[in-house]
Amino acid sequence: MNARYSRQELFRAIGEKGQKQLTKKHVLVIGAGALGSTGSEALVRSGIGKLTIVDHDYVEWSNLQRQQLYTEKDVTAQMPKSIAAKNRLTEINSSVTINGRVMEATAESLLPYLHDVDLMIDATDNFDTRMMINDLSQKYNIPWIFGSCGGSTGMSYTVIPGKTACMSCLLDRLPMGGTTCDAAGIISPAVGMVAAYQVTEALKLLVNDVEALRGGLITFDLWNNQQYSMKTEKAKKSDCPSCGEHPTYPYLQYENQIKSMVLCGRDTVLIRSPQERNLVELQKTIYSLGETKLNPYLLSLQYEGYRFVFFKEGRTLVHGTNSIEEAKKVYYKIIG
Repeated sequence: MNARYSRQELFRAIGEKGQKQLTKKHVLVIGAGALGSTGSEALVRSGIGKLTIVDHDYVEWSNLQRQQLYTEKDVTAQMPKSIAAKNRLTEINSSVTINGRVMEATAESLLPYLHDVDLMIDATDNFDTRMMINDLSQKYNIPWIFGSCGGSTGMSYTVIPGKTACMSCLLDRLPMGGTTCDAAGIISPAVGMVAAYQVTEALKLLVNDVEALRGGLITFDLWNNQQYSMKTEKAKKSDCPSCGEHPTYPYLQYENQIKSMVLCGRDTVLIRSPQERNLVELQKTIYSLGETKLNPYLLSLQYEGYRFVFFKEGRTLVHGTNSIEEAKKVYYKIIG
């Protein structure tokens, strides 16, 4: 008899019934960085049925301090995080169906994966993506769990469509900028704490113990020994554009989606292009400009103090600047 989940089944709130429910659930984790890798591992070890991980980035040295699924081999291979995570998680629990998707999370790219998803977990690093997740949640009636951390602080909130206030309702109560890893750094215990809150809420939802849900926004500062919980029952707005009586889902509209952005914690700019690329052919075109490195998922180029990373679906990361204008200038110099 396989006793893999025996200790979890002894926990009365889950039990054998709850464990059977978990094996039938599909969770979508958006982001495979610190929160995404930590939360994904906990969910896979808990025995969910299916996990889909979406991430647009690859593993770097600065990730290893807190992103526990990854190794130095992943760094040297420039392995996409979603693929490295899938490989490691499959070794941890081969009974879970794990999908790793190397792509940017947008309203269009996520849509094909929502038809059988029971829960979405936010592991991103910017509010624009979170607001898009929030609108998808409301439109397609899928719960999602917000999480954010920086320095020694963190916060988490669970959104249940039709019941709780959504993220749009809370906009005037949340720090839109907030602490970021590029401004304040981050310690790994803050990541673990937010992930613990997210995964615990996820398990409650997945075994249908909705009465045990926290029901509010929680924030903390581990270094300064502070914790605060904010009730949100009265924050729900009837005129909310995302969850109100006449929703318009503004963050799903193309004109409200950011086309370029500076990434958290790095002198790096993301540039989006609607055209897919043949990376082998691109390498032939740009190899004379500097050192290139190609794997099945991406192509990198060292050029005049910048490092470019090109992805198949058209995205490009420009390392070496936090200026969108500068990044675009050198990008078009190369691409034409």
